[in-house]
Amino acid sequence: MTVQLESTATAPGAAAAAPHLEGRRWDAANRHLLRKALAEFSHERILTPEPVPVPVPGAPEANTYRLTSADGSHEYRFTARILELEHWSISAGSIRHIQDGTEAPLDVLEFITVFHEALGINLQMLPVYLEEVSSTLASHAYKQWAGQPTAGELAAGVTGGRDVAADFQAIERSMTEGHPCFVANNGRLGFGVSDYLAFAPETGAPVQLEWIAVHRSHAVVSTSSGLDYAAHLDAELGPLAGRFTTELVLQGLDPDQYFFMPVHPWQWENKLTVTFAAEIARQRIVHLGTGTDSYQAQQSIRTFFNTSQPSRNYVKTAMSVLNMGFMRGLSPQYMKATPAINDWLRKLITADAALQQRGFTMIGEIAAIGYHNRTYEAASASGSPYRKMLSALWRESPLPLLEDGQQLTTMAALLHVDSAGKPMVSALIERSGLAPEDWLRRYFEAYLVPLVHCLYNYELAFMPHGENVILVLENGVPVRAIMKDIAEEIVVMGDRLDLPEEVARIRADIPDGEKVLAIFTDIFDCIFRFLAALLDEDGTLPQEAFWRTSAEAVRDYQAQHPELAGQFSRHNLFAADFELSCLNRLQLRNNQQMLDLTDPSGGLQMAGRLANPLARFAGETTGQA
Repeated sequence: MTVQLESTATAPGAAAAAPHLEGRRWDAANRHLLRKALAEFSHERILTPEPVPVPVPGAPEANTYRLTSADGSHEYRFTARILELEHWSISAGSIRHIQDGTEAPLDVLEFITVFHEALGINLQMLPVYLEEVSSTLASHAYKQWAGQPTAGELAAGVTGGRDVAADFQAIERSMTEGHPCFVANNGRLGFGVSDYLAFAPETGAPVQLEWIAVHRSHAVVSTSSGLDYAAHLDAELGPLAGRFTTELVLQGLDPDQYFFMPVHPWQWENKLTVTFAAEIARQRIVHLGTGTDSYQAQQSIRTFFNTSQPSRNYVKTAMSVLNMGFMRGLSPQYMKATPAINDWLRKLITADAALQQRGFTMIGEIAAIGYHNRTYEAASASGSPYRKMLSALWRESPLPLLEDGQQLTTMAALLHVDSAGKPMVSALIERSGLAPEDWLRRYFEAYLVPLVHCLYNYELAFMPHGENVILVLENGVPVRAIMKDIAEEIVVMGDRLDLPEEVARIRADIPDGEKVLAIFTDIFDCIFRFLAALLDEDGTLPQEAFWRTSAEAVRDYQAQHPELAGQFSRHNLFAADFELSCLNRLQLRNNQQMLDLTDPSGGLQMAGRLANPLARFAGETTGQA
């Protein structure tokens, strides 16, 4: 991406190093994020705005709400529509802040501080959360400053479809929002401005990974069935493999006693050379040099797409950066089983006729390596970030899965809105030439129905948020979904599957009533709530038509699988309501570690129940196959 510098004067020194941090952009970022904070905290029933009485019922101001601080000194007013799933569709331009009776600027950091008790943030956590919010604001200011392609340009492909990989990565770096539910979703604590410009996904900067050799006595390596690790690295490194071997020999070391391993440049500079200094001094870790391939950081920040040779694998690295409720490390204990879990899931998907009918697939994590630092493992509790500082894995590229004329997009793009306010989903629908309901139905067949089938047939759940799903498009229409980030994200919730011992860690004890939340929370509340609102607000499709179309997709699937009728009743997607599971409440409670990943159900934060928008369509049928 070429950054177009604006002709604005900047002061010397620090200000010149961060020209995006300018008053006008900062104001725009605050209005944008305050709209999201008001909407999501209200949706999670943490804050309760009250309607503003109007003298004449039905007057234009009838949808005005206010939120007042406990001491009455701060009041926020805004107009909003409350859509299905209690989605607060707030007009950003309508937000006003009145302090002690006087109009005041919009300042999200002040808003969080004023309402921190109502939000449930203790004083120990508050400064860290404010820092994450500040980083999120700064990121939004950068995105304004740098500029991005329009939604129409992204939908058509910035290269006009001539370079599928380049178009895919243009979309990846152009996403401006991050996770749709979390308010503080671009924290990245640990980055300075130079790190941000070098490694943040939205900058699209080329990255070359550092390579080290790790002693086999402290390392664990695993690969997919039939894949040799040395052959894998030869394919990934090319001539560098020989050079790295020579480097070890020149240092008087035996190459057969070491594995080669990629590391994030930030992790090497900021963590390994300090925290792992003893390992380097004892030559259990040997720095080999910088790789030659260029990579682009993906939205998950620690995963890289090879832009030099796009058919090569992604590389996912450990990063000791706090972002959205977790330190973004990788566990060497988890690396051992990662390829086996992927092999198991691939076999299940390949053998399932319903999934194959819809083209549902995955890109596998085919090789992994982790380093055990015995000192820190002895000195830290299970799950500690100190145990997750040095691991890496390789994930297949999706490009070999494409047919002629197809393109790739992160599913997060469906919720992307460009600087002119145009949703990318609307641009894709326009490009397709289909009626919005027809486009949606094809999307649901590619994405929703396979996940519903996995719940019913296997009680298997993915973490299917937008960044974890790649869509294959033809003329703007989704034709298949590709799942990624498998080993750390999937969960088997019941006993309908027999698991081999080597993949047993993916089974979790989930109460029966919570299993259906894999659809209700992860898809309906965290994706479709926003997608339906965007299409409604844009005038593309009323929200009722959105939910009717999704109900039709589920109903028609159920009609095709009468053998699963018991499961349909057990996990009823047409129930009147479902539990509201709240993500911001998790982060506000503990922004250092939102959940114990070994107990994904135990720490959930519930806040009553939400009316199910599918319930009204429970008796309707369409007869479509």
